[in-house]
Amino acid sequence: MAAVGTMAAMGPLPTMGTLPPLPTLGVPGVPELKPLTRYEAMRLGPGWSHSCHAMLYAPNPGMLFGRIPLRYAVLMQMRFDGLLGFPGGFVDRRYWSLEDGLNRVLGLGLGCVRLTEADYLCSHLTEGPHRVVAHFYARQLTLEELHTIEISAVHSRDHGMEVMGMVRVPLYTQKDRMGGLPNFLANSFVGTAKFQLLFALKILNMVPEEKLAEAVAATQRPKKAAIDHSGGHHRAGNELARAGNELGERGEHHGMVHGGAEQLVGLEGEAEGLEQSDEQGEGME
Repeated sequence: MAAVGTMAAMGPLPTMGTLPPLPTLGVPGVPELKPLTRYEAMRLGPGWSHSCHAMLYAPNPGMLFGRIPLRYAVLMQMRFDGLLGFPGGFVDRRYWSLEDGLNRVLGLGLGCVRLTEADYLCSHLTEGPHRVVAHFYARQLTLEELHTIEISAVHSRDHGMEVMGMVRVPLYTQKDRMGGLPNFLANSFVGTAKFQLLFALKILNMVPEEKLAEAVAATQRPKKAAIDHSGGHHRAGNELARAGNELGERGEHHGMVHGGAEQLVGLEGEAEGLEQSDEQGEGME
């Protein structure tokens, strides 16, 4: 089933008056991008570039560890530059329609999927010095169809070159409040990909808005300092040195510093030597 477009998602259009405002993301911590209709986007002048990307997803009834519902399988890509993004790319409007250009790029990276205007979801103006309008599409598939695309992607022309591989987005949050979606969002994304992911998850009712906000907020909390396991070894060494010093002081106090005490190894051996030294000291007194 194809995903509904942004305008359709807002319900029937009014018969008169102005159109309702386009939906926004509204998630704290994520900068908003200016939305515009497809009609407005197509009327932009020749100084604008057009990028088209697609989110392929499928309902997933699976349960992680038998208790965490997966809900949906959502595909993204690990790119050649180490950034996460959606399949797609720039479309030269002089030669291609948006969908024809998108399908041409998808054919190189996925190999077996074609999208239509019915899969169109939204358009946004990007930030920065470059004049780019980002178009986004979403297509709902069955889990079997999605898996077929994952297999096909491995044999596509771009695999191992511009595309390092497909990844599924975890839409759940584990009890530690970081595992799952929060950790995924802490990765680096290319361009508008992170915004488009969150926007689609919200508009298509795949993740509740409050859960999206919690996941984003979790990525902005200060990370706990990593535990320095080597510190334990340093502490043990210091304790050993202190025990040796105490042993020497006691022996000196009783006039019984022996070479054997200097050869004791480990805290247990030193404790034994300390006991013997004390006993001998008491006998001498």
